[in-house]
Amino acid sequence: MEETYLINANVRKKGSKNRQSGSRIPAILYGKKLDNIMLWIDCKVFSKVYDDVRGSSVLDLIVENGSKREAEKVLIYGIQRDPVTDDYMHVDFYRVKMDEKIETSVELEFINESLAVKELGGVLVKNIDKVEVRCLPADLPKYIKVDISSLETFDDRICIGDLKISDKVFIDLESKTVVALVAPPRSQEDIEELEKDIEGDISQVEDVEKEEDEDQLEQQDIEDQQKEKGSIE
Repeated sequence: MEETYLINANVRKKGSKNRQSGSRIPAILYGKKLDNIMLWIDCKVFSKVYDDVRGSSVLDLIVENGSKREAEKVLIYGIQRDPVTDDYMHVDFYRVKMDEKIETSVELEFINESLAVKELGGVLVKNIDKVEVRCLPADLPKYIKVDISSLETFDDRICIGDLKISDKVFIDLESKTVVALVAPPRSQEDIEELEKDIEGDISQVEDVEKEEDEDQLEQQDIEDQQKEKGSIE
């Protein structure tokens, strides 16, 4: 790996509040059939590291418990954010061993420019934005680059087999799986046909709503007639 990322953590004692507290985020360390460890980590430090690693790099996690310090190699396996503030609420760390292969997802980074987009007015279609990989922790790529400059026409495709990655990294997809392509722009006929389909869908919905309203009115009339008949008797 090109960079080393370090996060310090303190053991979270039983009975402490399991929620984000000021500058600290609750976290958990698990994996490799060892005991789970509840932790506190610094919010600013984690935020900076997470922005850099994109979740697919091995980190050095230093766990402090009083005067005891232990170093762990970990992956960020999950995060929880506040739906309103987007603040970090909880982080999952997964232990790894450097001599054992791991399976995790790696993001694709699309680079350069496609002539089919720039000159032909096409639309770039990304079928995949991340892939599951299997490799040793030291060989885990931060991301995988996808050079879209090879997409010169609407017939061109970039497939899994076209990605330039180390032979030490295995992607769990067929080599012919399409990663990206450029779709031709819609013609005026396509747009008009689409508008007709939308109008047809709307009219169908309106017809259904009209039938439902008529059914409700008919049912209401029956109930009113029954009530009148009952009052006369």
